[in-house]
Order: sequence, then structure tokens, then C-alpha cells
Amino acid sequence: MKELGRLSALLDIMEQGRLDTFFQPILQLGNGRTMGHEVLNRPPHSAQFPTTEHFYEFAGRTDQMFRFEHYCRRISLSRYMERLPDAESGTDRLVFINVHPGVLNDSRHKSGETLSLLQELNLSPERVVFELTERQAVQDYVGFEKVLSHYREQGFRIAVDDAGSGYNSLKTLVYLKPEFIKLDKFLIRGIHSNREQQELLELISEYASRSATRVIAEGIETEEELLYLQMASIEFGQGYALGRPGYLPEPGAFPSDSPQVSAGGGCKHVSSDR
Repeated sequence: MKELGRLSALLDIMEQGRLDTFFQPILQLGNGRTMGHEVLNRPPHSAQFPTTEHFYEFAGRTDQMFRFEHYCRRISLSRYMERLPDAESGTDRLVFINVHPGVLNDSRHKSGETLSLLQELNLSPERVVFELTERQAVQDYVGFEKVLSHYREQGFRIAVDDAGSGYNSLKTLVYLKPEFIKLDKFLIRGIHSNREQQELLELISEYASRSATRVIAEGIETEEELLYLQMASIEFGQGYALGRPGYLPEPGAFPSDSPQVSAGGGCKHVSSDR
């Protein structure tokens, strides 16, 4: 009965359009410019789904996942363009949307469906990044790489989420060769004072450099973490210290008095002005 109640709640959320959509900025750590936003869709709080994690865990194991994923993709891109401030409409900022790997490889997927939506919205596929979640491991890496190649030919880019969180994430990096690696927040938390985390970051950064993959550090919450990542020459960052998820896809900013690493390796203070 509990599962039926949750399924009914999931269907109601889709049919009534009850997901709330937020946008979290992703910044260049060298200069504080906003390079893009991740789209975050959150369900209303309910007894069936007390947390967002409960909601997505349930949706991922139902037979509604394909339908739900397409619903999320449409509202993510539509609401991004609807809420984009006029001053930002002419930029080339990227929009990161979370995608379940199994959905991209689903035989029910119609070729050109996402491109048609982008044409409706006047949004170039070169600005859209599919962020693959790590919760479900890819089974057929060779076949899935062919699927991703098809999307890349259309202009889309690929990001791997939660990199560094386990064996499957590292295997995904090797086989799928994403344009972006998003480092797991547990790797970033307290990294300024943890040598083991620092060494793992160095290894991933070296691999990314050799494979022409760009690195995004997720979950930056303190100025100490930010400063260490700047000193480690991590290119991009995301987290509460740089900008919380908001209703509008607005630029983020460094904390008002946080030090920034200059090109010469020294430190200077950067204001929150953009």
C-alpha cells in the first residue's frame, strides 16, 4: 500500500507540474565569472517523500522513470529559458541537466526529440550539458559510448557527476570520456586539511589534464575549501559558498572577502562584484 501511495504521488507531481525548479551557479574559480547553472528539480515535501533523496530513489526504480525523466528534461530547459534574465539572454552560459544513464539508452527514446524542444526554446545544444548521475552504474559501456557520440555530434556535452566516489565513477571516466568531471562533494568537504583527499584530487586533476577534461568541484561551502581549490588550479566550482540554488538563473559570486589565487600564484582579494 505504501508503494502504491508513493507511485500515485509521483504521477500526481508529473500531471500537475508540481516540481519546483531551482538553478545553482557554477563559477570559474580563477576569476569568479559564472560559466553556467545546474538545474535542480525538487518535489514538494510530503509524507510519501520526506526528502528529495527519497523521491529520486523511488522514481529511479519505478516503471515511470522514462516518462519522469522526459518530464524533467522539458521543464528544466523550458523554465531555464523562461526565467533567464534579459541581461543574460545573449550569453553563452551552459545549462547542466541531470540525466539517468538508462534513459539515454532506452529504446523508447525518439531521435531528435530534445533537439526539437531546443528549437522551440531557441536554445543551442552547444549550451546544454547532460550530467550523468552515478547512482545507477552503466552496464554496457561500449554501447552507451555510442549513444553519447550521437548526442555529441548534435552539439551536446557530457558531465559525470560524483566523480571520485567509487570504482564505478572512475570506470565511467575512462570509458565515456566526458567533457566535464564533477567532483563528489565528500571529496571537497574539508579538503584544505585532509592530505588523503588532496592526493586523490591531484590524481583526478592530472588525469583530467591529460584527457582534456574540465573539472568542476561540487559542494564548496567554506572559504578555506575555496582557497585550497584555487591554489590547486581547479577550473570551476559549485556550492553554497559561491551561490545557493535560486528561482532565477542568476550569476554567483565569491564570498565578499575571500582571497583569489592570481595567475602568478599569489593571492589577492576579490570583491563580490561581477
